[in-house]
Amino acid sequence: MLKLTYCLTRRSDLTREAFQTYWRETHAPLVHAAAAALGIRRYVQSHTADTPLDAPVRESRGLDPADYDGVAELWYDSIDALVAATQTEEGARHGAILAEDEANFIDFSKSRLFFGAENVVVGAAIDEHN
Repeated sequence: MLKLTYCLTRRSDLTREAFQTYWRETHAPLVHAAAAALGIRRYVQSHTADTPLDAPVRESRGLDPADYDGVAELWYDSIDALVAATQTEEGARHGAILAEDEANFIDFSKSRLFFGAENVVVGAAIDEHN
């Protein structure tokens, strides 16, 4: 199982609320529609929330204030499956739709993404055979 983690920063012209609303209500349905074509097995949005714990936890670890407005996590069967999906006409079309839409709410210069494999320590992993 391959996991893409995308740490998102909103465009400067959007409030966090507007960013999260757009991401949840406009972009999420596009990802859902693209899932089969792109081989997306799971898609999770984690929206940044302000809590009373933010400052104490950051200060206890010497961390800078949060730069991200959310994290998107996408799971694929494998890198080969993802590459193959993006090379089909339908996969390429959906990939272009998603990238074009991301420009409506994401500041690419301040966002980061990486691929990785999960090492589940607590809780259940995705069943890799479903």
